[in-house]
Amino acid sequence: MREKLSFIISMIIFGAVGVFAKYISLSSSEIALWMSLIGSSFLLLIFLYNKGSFVWKTVLQNKWPLILSSLALSGNWIFLFQAYKETTIANAALSYYSAPILVILLSPVILKERFSFTKIIYVCIAIVGLFFIVQNQAPDQGEHYTGIYYGLVAACFYTLLTFTNKFIDGMKEPENTIIQLILAAVFLIPYIYGTNGFHLMQIDRTSLVLLIMLGILHAGIGFYLFFLGIRKLKGQSIAILSYIDPLTSLVISTTIIGEKMTSLQIFGALLLLGSSFLSERSKTNSPHFNK
Repeated sequence: MREKLSFIISMIIFGAVGVFAKYISLSSSEIALWMSLIGSSFLLLIFLYNKGSFVWKTVLQNKWPLILSSLALSGNWIFLFQAYKETTIANAALSYYSAPILVILLSPVILKERFSFTKIIYVCIAIVGLFFIVQNQAPDQGEHYTGIYYGLVAACFYTLLTFTNKFIDGMKEPENTIIQLILAAVFLIPYIYGTNGFHLMQIDRTSLVLLIMLGILHAGIGFYLFFLGIRKLKGQSIAILSYIDPLTSLVISTTIIGEKMTSLQIFGALLLLGSSFLSERSKTNSPHFNK
């Protein structure tokens, strides 16, 4: 139950990132870099204050999953933030949340999980709910194909991030999160240097405050809870609960930005939340199909 609650809270935190990212006047890659550095520094200070210590033998034993996961985290942030900048929050959410479908489809192959017929049904209901939520939020003109494409690429990196963390063994939190955030920053620095360069000193005070908030809440606390949760949850449960993220994004966008929700969107939200709730209450004796 602790892991499930941690994952749900992380999804709520992640749901706010799109709204904030739109108002930070930095490139998506530089937002990801400073978030990594702020988040890792925040967790490291708490870790050292509590007199924690790294077990470097365990870290080295997990070096390849950690490296791959950190690369996936970097790519996920770069393309997701760019998707929010290129298109609406709704379009970005619709394309990005093809990731749970990928997790469902690949879990039997990679994690050797059995297909749960009932959970497949719940995923389909969640997808229908998500469609109802976002379909009235489409832009009046243009398709914003670039933003949708970035969202799809981010979904692939999210799927890779989810699976690679399943193969990290023996590492506790927050050590795992700290290592991955630091590695993500290491990978992002040369990328930014070779592309857009660094512009932190040129941003306004609002962007700076939002960046610090994202670093602590999203990169620090959010990913700590995310990594804590996915260790014990099955891939299919992760896929279902992940839909809490886009629902949170839409709720925040309506309350802060002022976007209106139609009755059809409210119905979609009920479908999405209901499917997530029912999926997690489904009995273990539900019919399964072996891989």
